[in-house]
Order: sequence, then C-alpha cells, then structure tokens
Amino acid sequence: MPILSERLRRLLLGNTVALVILACLAPSVQAGNQEEALAAARRGNVGTLSRLLERAAVSPNVVDEKGNSLLILAVRDGHTEAATTVLRFRPQLDHRNHDGDSALMLAASQGNMELLDLLLASGAKTNPTTGENVWTALHYAAFEGRLPAVERLLAARADINALTPNLSDALMLAARNGHIDIVRRLLQTPIDLNRRNDREVNAEEWARAKGNTRIAELIAEARATRTRR
Repeated sequence: MPILSERLRRLLLGNTVALVILACLAPSVQAGNQEEALAAARRGNVGTLSRLLERAAVSPNVVDEKGNSLLILAVRDGHTEAATTVLRFRPQLDHRNHDGDSALMLAASQGNMELLDLLLASGAKTNPTTGENVWTALHYAAFEGRLPAVERLLAARADINALTPNLSDALMLAARNGHIDIVRRLLQTPIDLNRRNDREVNAEEWARAKGNTRIAELIAEARATRTRR
C-alpha cells in the first residue's frame, strides 16, 4: 500500500504540473491563433482562415487593437473569398471598429459592389439601430461618389434622412464633394432639401461654397418645383 500510495501521489503531482503548464500556455496559444487569423484576413489567406475557424481555434468576432474584425479586414482590403469564408461562421455583421466603420460602410466607400452585395445578402443592416447620429454606408457612398453603391443601398431601404454626427445627410455630402449624378439621384427621393447641419448650412449653400454651382442650381430648382406642388 505505501508503494501504491507513493506512485499515486507522483502520478497526481505529475498531472497537476501538466495542467498548470497547459493553463499557462493556453493564453499565449490563443493569442497566437488570433494574430494568425487577423493576419490571414488582411492578406486574404483563405486556407489559414478556414483552418482556424473550422477548428474553433479563434472566434469569428476576434478584433485587432483598432477594433477591426476579421470581416472588416477582409472587406477593407478587398478579399472577397476571405470575406465569404468568415461569413460562413456567422460573425457580427454590423460590428464597427474604433473609427466607427463597419464592413458594409467600407465596401460602400470603396464602391466594391461584389462585397456590398455579399454583405447585404448576408443580412448586414443599412441603417443604425442605436438611434444616434452616426455615419452610414449611404453617407460613405455619397461622400465618395459611388453611384452604383448609392443605388444598391437605396434599393435596400437605406435611410435617406440619416444624419452624421455633424447633422449632414447624404445629399449634403454629395453636394459638398461635387458628385452631381448622386445629387440627381437623391433629388428623386423625398429627402429634406431645407435641412441644415450643425454649421447651419444646407445642401445648396454647401455646394455653392465649394464652387459646385450646377449642383446648387439643381437643388434650388428641385426646391422650387416642390414648392409649386
């Protein structure tokens, strides 16, 4: 019995030591997996992403130090196949990084219609649900002059009256930056032509201030037409 007890004690001690070592190594292994997955998303390395996600070695919602998720990184760098891979594991579609950007917003900003369609088909929301004034995908598309993206977002019921933190809407942003085709498209909607941002400037005035005279005239004509109705 003493010999058996000694052997049992050594066995238990050995198992305890092994468990302690594993517990110490686990965080570093997990951190390594996370960094590997984030790097794979940036590079569009589908094989590595699939391996890590399929083994549940990393969460599909892991983020880097700037709050960028795997999906955001893949979309930001234009890796459609990598984004498709991440979407198979049901990540948070509307997660925003520390700059307030979501994957849908970045696809709209870049005018990447393949990724925009992929995200919308996967259920990404076009409008914020917080009730706060934040940038949206429609704002980004209007600001950057991405007409196809604007069309697609409007078809997906993006809110034309959504406001940025400085109370600007999509029409103001397009007018400011001289994107006349987008202004024409937005004027076909019931968007508010008299709205003013936090500088008390409306879309027509902002267009004139930036030298976009024809856009200012279009907005003035649209306002006059509405007044006559």
